[in-house]
Amino acid sequence: MQKPEPFVQPDMIFSVSDASALLKNVVETAFPRIKIRGELSQITRATSGHMYMTIKDANAAISVIIWRGTPVPFKLEDGLEVIITGRFTTYPARSNYQIIASEIEMAGVGAILKMLEERKRKLAAEGLFDSSKKKPLPRFPETIGIVTSPTGAAFQDIQNRLRERFPVKILLYPATVQGATAAAEVAAGIEYFNRAKNVDVIIVARGGGALEDLLPFSEEIVVRAAAASEIPLISGVGHEPDWMLIDFAADIRAPTPTGAAEMVVPTKLSLIQELDNLWHRLSNNFTTRLTNAKSRLESITIKSPKQLVMEQTQRLDDVSRTMNLIINSKLMTAKQKMEVVGNFQNILQTRISLSNQSITHLGQMLNSLSYKSVLQRGYAIVRDKNNQIISRKSENLKPVAIEFADGVLNLD
Repeated sequence: MQKPEPFVQPDMIFSVSDASALLKNVVETAFPRIKIRGELSQITRATSGHMYMTIKDANAAISVIIWRGTPVPFKLEDGLEVIITGRFTTYPARSNYQIIASEIEMAGVGAILKMLEERKRKLAAEGLFDSSKKKPLPRFPETIGIVTSPTGAAFQDIQNRLRERFPVKILLYPATVQGATAAAEVAAGIEYFNRAKNVDVIIVARGGGALEDLLPFSEEIVVRAAAASEIPLISGVGHEPDWMLIDFAADIRAPTPTGAAEMVVPTKLSLIQELDNLWHRLSNNFTTRLTNAKSRLESITIKSPKQLVMEQTQRLDDVSRTMNLIINSKLMTAKQKMEVVGNFQNILQTRISLSNQSITHLGQMLNSLSYKSVLQRGYAIVRDKNNQIISRKSENLKPVAIEFADGVLNLD
């Protein structure tokens, strides 16, 4: 780059404000528009809505300002490599220069993929992609909500495919699918259908495009809205190789918008075939049941009334014989009991006789053991004044009474 000729003479004297204004004019004139690539750091958002940050590389750093209202198509994070388009200016109060950004984009696919991978890990750790939270699609939905651009090819493809396959009602929530406001509009569409509860299933759709164009469908606001949807949600964004983070949060991921339409409703032909198969199964089952019933009816032998009466008579005879056996058995038992009662007097007399003999024997034993019988043989009992028996001379007690077999002789 050729060095410009100086236009300030060495003997010119400026005030600080004039010098700052001159420098500001020179910088803004020389750099009305510039693109700078670097890594973001020190990102802050003021209460006014303006964003302040630094873009840097290994050797230098430049301050960046993004005024409130400037479109930012993705979330800015420290360490993210970007390309900023804007104009250079100076800030006289601090004597520094800075870039006023008008556009910002990610610097290359590698940086985008790195950012998406980090965000995916973060959201997965929160449980937004858990398979246990996936909801099944309704078998025959009546109304389908679609969140997409009304002018895009995706919406037309979905309508055409649904019309070919199955008659359903379609409700469109118009949303831009590319640019700074796309993510917020798509999330708002998902939340609208969940509040209104006027559809059976939701399709979020967009046709193919560059990775940068599909980024709104990987923004946290969209992923969280999809994960929180109480209505089954199909993600039909991009083409088969394209994977956005909404695909992991959705209940089902379709390879294309057209594929989403095919997943959500069956074809008329498949329904007809399914009904035919069901009819054949029902018909075969009914035929089998009829055949079995016919066989059972044919196997039934109808007996004549006379035979039925004879069988009942035979049953009565069997019952009568059984009752006679029971009655005779009970009568025999009763007779035996009566005979026992008739012999009761003899048994009682025998038992009384045995008891008398036992008593007589006990009386004899008692007499033989009594001291009276000893006295009968000529012995006597000597007692003292306390009526105690004196059995030895050595006791040296004075006898007061002598008991003989025929009485007591008192000595005092």
